[in-house]
Amino acid sequence: MYHQVKARRRYESRRRREQAAQTRRDIVTAAGRLFRDRGYGIPMPAIAHEAGVVVETIYRIFGNKSGLFRAVVEALLAGGPTRAEVPVEERPAIRAIIDEPDPRRKIALYAATQPGIHRRAGPLLSALRGAKASNRDLARLWDELEAWRYEGQGRLVAQLAERGGLRADRSLDEAKDVVWTLCSLAVHDLLVLERGWTAERYEAWLAATLTHELVGD
Repeated sequence: MYHQVKARRRYESRRRREQAAQTRRDIVTAAGRLFRDRGYGIPMPAIAHEAGVVVETIYRIFGNKSGLFRAVVEALLAGGPTRAEVPVEERPAIRAIIDEPDPRRKIALYAATQPGIHRRAGPLLSALRGAKASNRDLARLWDELEAWRYEGQGRLVAQLAERGGLRADRSLDEAKDVVWTLCSLAVHDLLVLERGWTAERYEAWLAATLTHELVGD
């Protein structure tokens, strides 16, 4: 009897965790739709209604609206709420970059991830960039996301340096700044949205430019 009760409790505990995870995904998905359609000013009760939960549930999970917005952005960067639950370095595309020994191929794989990231998360990040001047929480969130981006791109540079792939006349800090600038949403939007480049042309340019700047000719 003891083992049956223990097994049932484990099952119920696992089911509650799964339900909680699905609730979180539902909220992130609903909030993503509403943030894209109606902007950051969408009331929290409207998000709760769209997700089929009470407002208190959103605050309990995400803390506040900026925490929810961050979760939405992270899900878009990852390719969906479920993928966002997987640690970054365990995601297949990132794992392939880490494991690639050839520096030029590594950079090409990294450049291939950028068009999709900007396509999925770009609209919300653009809205965040525009609204951060008048909202302290959004300004803090923007700074956190940019610091997170810089840190992640710094790991690419570190991998190149560790394997002898970084050009000799580039310091680690200079290389990080180059990647952070070239892969920014601002550069993507100038070329793709303003100048009309295709995603394929942008990716090819980014791969070639990063290779020149980080590895050399």
